[in-house]
Amino acid sequence: VRFVESGGGSVQPGGSLRLSCVASGFNLGYAVSWYRQAPGKDEEQVSCISGTGLNTYYADSIKGRFTVSRDRAATTTYLQMNSVRPEDTAIYYCATDRTFNCPLTEYDDRGQGTQVTVSS
Repeated sequence: VRFVESGGGSVQPGGSLRLSCVASGFNLGYAVSWYRQAPGKDEEQVSCISGTGLNTYYADSIKGRFTVSRDRAATTTYLQMNSVRPEDTAIYYCATDRTFNCPLTEYDDRGQGTQVTVSS
């Protein structure tokens, strides 16, 4: 399984970013989650989407601001981040536990991640 994330960068509070995660080498019906890790904080599963796109999950911390989606082929998972806040600063990475359900209880495979920095 291989995940490659992109789209991170620096953005001002209130701005937007779109993260992408390209997956290969696994059953594209599996659920994929976006996690984030900030310095000194616990890892957080922020969003999840099933292979069909019909089942999604959002953490309370980002609900109403972020939207997860997958392309038709289910190879690429996106995280649209709107109204970002300084507390959204973290490394964002995608992962799977090789099941079809959201949210993930743990993961078996993850990508290297992409850095998101929110500051003025």
